[in-house]
Amino acid sequence: MPAPHLLLVEDEPRMAAFLLAGLEEEGYRVRWVDRGLPALEAVGREPFDAVLLDVRLPDLDGVEVCRRLRLHHPALPILMLTALDAVEDRVRGLRSGADDYLPKPFAFEELLARVEALLRRARTAPALSELTDEPLRLDLTARTCTVGGRPLDLTPREFDLLAYFLARPGQVLSRDEIHRDVWGHDFDRGTNLIDVYVGYVRRKLQEAGCPDRLQTVRGLGYRYVPVSASLHDDTA
Repeated sequence: MPAPHLLLVEDEPRMAAFLLAGLEEEGYRVRWVDRGLPALEAVGREPFDAVLLDVRLPDLDGVEVCRRLRLHHPALPILMLTALDAVEDRVRGLRSGADDYLPKPFAFEELLARVEALLRRARTAPALSELTDEPLRLDLTARTCTVGGRPLDLTPREFDLLAYFLARPGQVLSRDEIHRDVWGHDFDRGTNLIDVYVGYVRRKLQEAGCPDRLQTVRGLGYRYVPVSASLHDDTA
């Protein structure tokens, strides 16, 4: 069995060198990057078994990196590392999709134990590779969408938006939440871009013969109503 492959995202050279040397001595293969955007690019190019992610990065905030990673790689274990240890900081990191949170300074032995625990859970947990609500299917690995077995052409952003809704059936999602989790911080809140993209997705689903399950919740945002729920709800 090959050694687990880790991505270390840490902008402080001394800390990175310490972790890199220690992890490699323990038998891990480690790729190190010092910023958020190269981290996203690295995960897009090669498979990793887990990510060790610092919060304070010079380009993208680590929480934002975590949100983007989680959106495209829902099963990838993420351990956040940070000097910030306030409760709200831990909550913010975990809500962004991190699996665990380790404040600095920490003992290297504790880091190892947490990485081992993440990898153990990942090996025993079923990987989420598909989202379905018949006749709609999204393959998260291949990033393809089909309706009744027929391909549906979606742009990358449309795919991200539909996957975001499909993974949260029945939840009312505010425009701020959608902005934060799908678009990240590179988004102008003064525009109606979210409404426009919801319209694009609705139209494509309808043209493909898939019932429109994206509901507008007046004054709040949107929610995806799955087939199983709509069968028991005459108002859907």
